[in-house]
Amino acid sequence: MIKELTLPHGTLQLPVFLPDGTQGVVRTLDARDVAEANIQAVQMNVFHLMQRPGSSTIQALGGLHQMAGWQRPIFTDSGGFQVYSLLRQNAKSGSINDKGATFRPEGSDRKFNLTPEKSVQLQLSYGSDVVICLDDCTHVDDPLAEQEKSVARTVQWAARCKAEFEKIVGQRGLSGEKRPSL
Repeated sequence: MIKELTLPHGTLQLPVFLPDGTQGVVRTLDARDVAEANIQAVQMNVFHLMQRPGSSTIQALGGLHQMAGWQRPIFTDSGGFQVYSLLRQNAKSGSINDKGATFRPEGSDRKFNLTPEKSVQLQLSYGSDVVICLDDCTHVDDPLAEQEKSVARTVQWAARCKAEFEKIVGQRGLSGEKRPSL
């Protein structure tokens, strides 16, 4: 059994608890409070981050670690479940197909496209230590055919995520302790 996971911003003792810092912060706590609670890593979400504070803001601030004042590992979720939730609530908000997802969040005039490649690009540009592949989520009550289609799409998306991840990591020359995980 693996007991440790070494990442660019530290080594985690497993199993590990990941508080939710959806938009770059753990609500009601600052980074010092989270660190003093002996939290080893936090989880953030690309779906929310790309909307608020936005990719250009995150990059202008030097990435998630600088923006959040957090120098320990950061996991970033792909946003697949959030896209599913948005479209489940209002199918007119967008669509999912084999290429990815197109959606317009409630209260936004802007349309977003999220593909497996874009999800990986964003997560790496934000400085994530652990990048999560984009997945196609379904409701537990969806018909078997829809579930099977979703699994096949998720497997295809995972292959695309891995290819994009390897391409970017190779271009940046990230290896050893500086290499994020997928």
